[in-house]
Amino acid sequence: MINPEIILDQVVNGLTIGSIYALIALGYTLVYGILFMINFAHGEIFMFGSFAGFAVLSYSSASGFAADHPVICIVAAFAAGMAVSGLLGGLLERIAYRPLRKAPRLSPLISAIGASIFLQNVMMLIVKARLQVYPDLLPEKFIEIGPATISYFQVFIIGSSILLMAFLVFFIRKTKTGKAMRAVAEDRDAASLMGIDVNRVILLTFVTGSILAAAAGVMVGMYYTQINHMMGFIPGIKAFTAAVLGGIGNVAGAMLGGLFLGLAEALGVLVMPAEYKDVIAFGLLILVLVFRPRGILGEVVSERA
Repeated sequence: MINPEIILDQVVNGLTIGSIYALIALGYTLVYGILFMINFAHGEIFMFGSFAGFAVLSYSSASGFAADHPVICIVAAFAAGMAVSGLLGGLLERIAYRPLRKAPRLSPLISAIGASIFLQNVMMLIVKARLQVYPDLLPEKFIEIGPATISYFQVFIIGSSILLMAFLVFFIRKTKTGKAMRAVAEDRDAASLMGIDVNRVILLTFVTGSILAAAAGVMVGMYYTQINHMMGFIPGIKAFTAAVLGGIGNVAGAMLGGLFLGLAEALGVLVMPAEYKDVIAFGLLILVLVFRPRGILGEVVSERA
């Protein structure tokens, strides 16, 4: 029989990694909700955000500033990651996707795959294919909650992810720009006739998803401490899986799909070797596509963003 303490610890681990998947998945689902395309370069945007945060923290540590002001350095790392990834997401939309907006649907997909490979190789040349190690600025402390043990940083990841998701929901539902996103997702031509700048809204959608992915990238770097130029591929594919599990185009579904996938992986390794966690993730994807292609919550058709 499995020890209940181990189960609870794995639940915490699952929620932690699931929060990461959810943040990345939101970028997929936002873009799909408006353009009906899958941005397969999104994992590389996540990777660039992680490296931008690493650059800030490494410079801060080398200069000695991080030793006295770790919180300021961490905030700066998140800001740098979000700025770099937001800019990169906007550039991708403008250069790789906007010219193909009226092309056959296969063309943007091929462009996205090409952009993904291009960005991987750009980062490989920058870091010379070397593994990079995130500076350890915060001491690892733990909280005992009954039989479960959770680190401060796990609390930070889960809490920050929930706040970012809540902010996104508020942004989409309550702000003028968010309402414009929903209008464009509903009917792009009608939104344009109503005076909405469709190109600007689509650009902001890419930037918003990229900013969330960057936050996830910095969290992953600080949590796992090691990053490389290929780090965006598997999390990107799993986040896409999470978006499909929840219902592609559905913001709430992307959040639920990410948490569900993280918990499934964490609990699945209790009954099978850890090497099989990828099998669990993609096995779930196959089952959902076969038995419920619209996802757990269903694809949003009338209000996709």
